[in-house]
Formats: sequence, structure tokens, C-alpha cells
Amino acid sequence: MSVPARSRVADALVEIQAPVRPLLDRVPDEMWRIIAGDAPLLAQVSEHLMGMRGKMFRPTLTLLSASLNGEPRRNALTVAAVAELIHLATLVHDDSVDHSALRRGMPTINSLFSHQVAVITGDYLYIRALAELVELETVEPMRVFMRASREMTLGEMHQIVATNALGFDEDGYYQLIRAKTASLFSSSCEVGALYGSPEYREALARYGHELGMAFQIADDLLDYTEVEEITGKPTGHDLREHKVTLPLIAAMRSMSASEIATVRELFEEPEPSDAGIAEVVSLVRSHGGLDYARQQGDSFARNAEVALADVPAGPARTALLDAIAYVMDRRW
Repeated sequence: MSVPARSRVADALVEIQAPVRPLLDRVPDEMWRIIAGDAPLLAQVSEHLMGMRGKMFRPTLTLLSASLNGEPRRNALTVAAVAELIHLATLVHDDSVDHSALRRGMPTINSLFSHQVAVITGDYLYIRALAELVELETVEPMRVFMRASREMTLGEMHQIVATNALGFDEDGYYQLIRAKTASLFSSSCEVGALYGSPEYREALARYGHELGMAFQIADDLLDYTEVEEITGKPTGHDLREHKVTLPLIAAMRSMSASEIATVRELFEEPEPSDAGIAEVVSLVRSHGGLDYARQQGDSFARNAEVALADVPAGPARTALLDAIAYVMDRRW
């Protein structure tokens, strides 16, 4: 009997995390230590947030990057927790901006509490993460993470002020995912290097950037390839929220005027119908949008592998290489 694709991907992540499992298992407690507060509402919100945390992929990258030369140095655990807190902060803010009701099957902070609480919570996570970085023996981790935070904020701002979604081109798409996703992947790896393998700092930062680009393209492909259990149709979440990603950008280059009009009609609907989404998904497929996005994702994945060429062999490097395959396998 074949193993379901999701189970294979989950098992792959477990193997990737194996070299740093003892430290990674301590990251949630370290996160809780950092964000614990006296306000009753804050404690309630924080507890909900801890239940929403995902696969801990960014802390995994941080700890693997710190383990290339053996055991990570002191404070590697803390910066790994900071990487996940910054990620959580962006998710809380994004959910509020997008008015999202669910995140990983759980109510978002803005839907469970309010948009005001969500904004304050995101700010609090950033502040606590920054405060923790201030206490470290060097300013380099702060410099790296703050650079990523600046890029993520500017990326979100550019996306918000964009008035013509369908005018979004491929270069603009790469700029956006570089800011919103790849920047934190890169900084997570770079900071990890500071706590175990500083001589590979530049290589690991480059690896993280290329991996983050591949990760986001694979994630955007899921919107067109992953089907809902109930309907059996593509999820279409991005299309439902009028978000333009690489598959659609690529497909529209060869669409006819009438097909482009169909896409425009969908984006003009406040609440696109399932039938409308299915029609646009079909157009993207037939015009090669998925194939093109896969090719571009594969290109970034190869670049990530090249970045590790001079990194010493060992369990950590093997896991970082396996992380590339894990990222790309998610698209199916």
C-alpha cells in the first residue's frame, strides 16, 4: 500500500530535524519564556499563538546552520526562538490585514479577539524578540533580523498599495517574495551561522535566500494543485483573495483577450464563486502556468544546493540539502 504524499512530506521533515531534535524540542519553551507577560489578555493570546505555531521550519534552519561544525554555541536556542517569533508576528499581522478567519485550521487572533488585539499582539512579539536580541553578547543577530524585518514590512506595504493586481509582473513577484519570505529564511540561516559556523555565514545566507524563494513558489503552486477534501477542487485561496502569483502571471502571457477578461471578471468579484475559481485554475493549467512556476522553483532550488557546495559534510549539511527536496515536494 502506498504512503500518502502528505505523510511522506511529514516524515521527511522529521528526518531533516533529527540532527537538532534535542534543541528544537526546547524552542517552544524558549518562545514562551520570551513572550510571557503579566496581562491576563496577553497570556490568553500568547497561549493561543503557541497552539498555532507550525512546523518550526525556520528554527530548524537556524539550528542546522549552527551545527555544521558540531554543537551550536550558547544562545543558538534563543535566536532560533526569535526566528519563529518574528515569523509568528508577520502571520498575525498578515491575517489581520487580509481579514483571514483561520490559520492552520485554528481561529486567527483577529477573528478570535479583534483586529486591534491582533495588531498589538504582532507588535508585542516583535518587541519581545528585539528585547531578547538586545541581551545577546553581539549586535550581529539584531542587525541581521532587523534587516529582514524591514524588508518584510516594506514588502507588505508595497503589496497593500498596489492598485492594479493584474498589472503585477514577474519581476514584481520576485521582489515581493524576496521581501516577505526569502528575507527571513536567509536571516534565519545567517544568524545560525553566527552561533557555530561563522566562516560559512555568507554561503548560508545565500542558501536561505534561494530556499525561501523556492519555498514561496512551491507554496503558491499549492493554491492550484492542492485539492480540498470536501469539494475535491483546488483550494484557490489566493485567487479568492485576489492575489496574483507566478502561475497566473506566467499563464496570462499567452491568454487570449477573452480569457484575460475572464480573469479580470473574477478579480472584480468581491467574493469569487467556486465555479469562477475553477475556470481560472483551468486556464492557468492549460496555458502552462504551473509548469513554468515549477521550472522557476526548481531553478532556485538548484541555486540553494550550489550555495552549500563548500559547506563541510555531515548530518547538518545533509539535512540542509534534504530541506531543499522537502520544500519542493510540498508543491505536489
